Amino acid sequence: MYKTTLLNALPNVKPVLVYALSAVLGDITGSGWLCPSEVIKQQMQAGMYTSTRGAIKGIWEKRGLQGFYRGYFGGLTRDVPFRVAQLTSYEVTKNLYLRVKKQRLAASSGSEEEEDGTELELSPVDSAVCGAIAGSFSAAITSPLDRIRTLLMTDSGAYGGSVASCAAKIYADEGMAGFFAGVVPRVTYIAPSVVIFFIAYEQVQQHFKTAN
Repeated sequence: MYKTTLLNALPNVKPVLVYALSAVLGDITGSGWLCPSEVIKQQMQAGMYTSTRGAIKGIWEKRGLQGFYRGYFGGLTRDVPFRVAQLTSYEVTKNLYLRVKKQRLAASSGSEEEEDGTELELSPVDSAVCGAIAGSFSAAITSPLDRIRTLLMTDSGAYGGSVASCAAKIYADEGMAGFFAGVVPRVTYIAPSVVIFFIAYEQVQQHFKTAN
């Protein structure tokens, strides 16, 4: 919805920027219903509740609707940069990959490909490679924001209740290394899902391009 609307409204803007903005707006919208489930999940993982029903009841009784949105803005500070980093790094990697692929095809065939390269598309394997690079990069550089969000969701009071105060406490207690605690599991968890996403994304995009 956002992508189509923005492409029509901003015809002179580079498509990659429109896609990034569309993803950001979609992420902000999606966080409205995703945040409550994340709060419940995080607090159950922290051992605060033993069942989903108990978590919902306990959170509601303690803080009402507001309780389900603990860490909402902290989540946005992580998810929005993640989405921008993911899409931007994917598009950059994709363009470089296609450029190299075009040069190799031209060299092997002994003829020049068309300069615009519109006939060249990513195969599922190509998409997986580009997606793995984009997913690993974006997950790693946004790891500090993920740590902040997790702490605000599980123990907001102990970390001051804001992104700034949480970041200050992490640095005071653990130094810079504290911001990257759990970076390896985060990359390991996120990269495969990003790979799957971009394989599907490219295949669907190519299907509609062919259909049109």
